Amino acid sequence: MTNPPRGGMPGPAGLRQVVPAQVSFTSDSLVSHAPLATPGEPPLVVRPTAAGVDVAAWAANARTWLDETLDNHGAVLLRGFSVTTTHDLEPLAAALVDELYRDNGEHPRASLSGSISSPVFFPPEEKLLWHTENSFNDTGPARIMFCCARPAASGGETPIVDSRQVFRRLDADLRSEFLAKGVMYVRHYGTGLGLDWREVLRTDDRREAEARCTEQGLRSAWDGDRLRTEAVRPAAVRHPRTGVWSWINQAQHWHPACLDPATRAALEATHTPDTLPRQCHFGDGSPIPDEAMAEICRVYAELEVCFPWERGDVLVLDNILVAHARNPFSGPRELLVAMGDMVRFA
Repeated sequence: MTNPPRGGMPGPAGLRQVVPAQVSFTSDSLVSHAPLATPGEPPLVVRPTAAGVDVAAWAANARTWLDETLDNHGAVLLRGFSVTTTHDLEPLAAALVDELYRDNGEHPRASLSGSISSPVFFPPEEKLLWHTENSFNDTGPARIMFCCARPAASGGETPIVDSRQVFRRLDADLRSEFLAKGVMYVRHYGTGLGLDWREVLRTDDRREAEARCTEQGLRSAWDGDRLRTEAVRPAAVRHPRTGVWSWINQAQHWHPACLDPATRAALEATHTPDTLPRQCHFGDGSPIPDEAMAEICRVYAELEVCFPWERGDVLVLDNILVAHARNPFSGPRELLVAMGDMVRFA
């Protein structure tokens, strides 16, 4: 769910609408920028001030300003530049990160061109909950870009949440427990659900798979052809540039309490708690109560900012400072994804 904007009027389906605000200009006056809704809340919207602005060239020249803006706002929405193809997005993405990232096989997506891919597949009728990309791994992208080539007929927004605010808003005792213990992610491959270990680890050789697990800080064990992995990762980290604390874990993607009731019941009817395809605990192995997950999801929902996609939009996220989600949708929906500048979470 989304909240109506403070100081503005709710729009269709409760989506936040742009609130009139004083517009400022960068030094070259090629673009203007203003808050989408509430000042200080992501994203900052950047628009061209004239037709024909080469957004990739502008971004390369404005990289210092963009870096500082992302440090402050966490997200920038480039709107009105008509970026709709991989050919458009690739040079822009290269201007926004120092090294583009190629998919590691962790999620089922289609590689479209070079370092540009489709979003992770997830059933369109369900909401993909908020998350920091790859935070269950030892490393992940510092930045991620979503380009709207074709908005859905209805729904399909990419809600974002300021992860600094999540950290501050959570119950203090719960936050302290997560900080002290971290999150243990437990995964079983080869159960008929999710990806096979060969696809994720990019090898058919079990010894090589074990070596790659070790490189990534995963404890691994075999049961026949089934692989079990465990990894303890932080619940929150300090941003490498600003030092601010940010909530980054993916417990809500792994904990059964965050599944819809029917899916949870079906899984628990065929699996024990120790054999679920995905499960998470506190880092010491103790259970995370369902009530704790309800609190985390409540805070995310309260802080969520949601806006309709427009064709040609590019949403640039600092992956540590801002989490993202995906709303259910109907009709064709085409988004392009680029990410890069890997950072260490563990």
